[in-house]
Amino acid sequence: MMSNGAADDRLYFRQLLSGRDFARDDQMAKQMVNFVYLIGDRSTGEAVIVDPAYAVQELLDTLEADGMALTGVLATHYHPDHVGGQMAGWSLEGISALLDRVQVPIHLQKEELPWVERTTGVGEADLVGHDSGDVVKVGALEVELIHTPGHTPGSQCFLVDGRLVAGDTLFLEGCGRTDLPGADPVAMYESLHTRLARVPDDTVLFPGHLYSQDPSQSMGDTRRWNYVFRPRSVEEWLAMFGA
Repeated sequence: MMSNGAADDRLYFRQLLSGRDFARDDQMAKQMVNFVYLIGDRSTGEAVIVDPAYAVQELLDTLEADGMALTGVLATHYHPDHVGGQMAGWSLEGISALLDRVQVPIHLQKEELPWVERTTGVGEADLVGHDSGDVVKVGALEVELIHTPGHTPGSQCFLVDGRLVAGDTLFLEGCGRTDLPGADPVAMYESLHTRLARVPDDTVLFPGHLYSQDPSQSMGDTRRWNYVFRPRSVEEWLAMFGA
């Protein structure tokens, strides 16, 4: 493991907003305001994409323009606005279209594998199932995969060099819905209050959508101001969210 200083020098990290930074002509991309993340090692030129959707060729072009080559995909969860598929009568481009262009592994939590297969049509040969705590290496950088069920059975967050890429598990304001197929409100409480409890306050939270004024903030500020951290028990949590 490199020191933080060395990692900072090598880390390639970009936060891209759908409908603004890419897929500018896609009305669903503008409406959903998804974030896609590019994470890589500048020294080796290797990179991964977190949740490629809407316009995968544009994302690949961005990597190429930055001198980076795609070596894998990290998927936070199975919903079509993150990995592609059918949603609200729209067909969203995602990992299936990406694999037509380049063959790379799609890294998921094991619990999410069948959900991604059904949503995207991508077969198990292209999907890599992980356990919580597994590390995906991108060049010399290490990305830790943290299983955070609740929004979906296999939702996961990615911890790399003082940054937490949280998908729909945690936003700056609120958290992912727990009334959709595969969701579990009790599991969400445990993910937020236990599984992510060890993430330091000075870690910067990068969410899966722009649902707040700012695109990122420290975990300390998130714990201080986000209402999802107010309940101190599962009972309080269920009472607050009416589950």
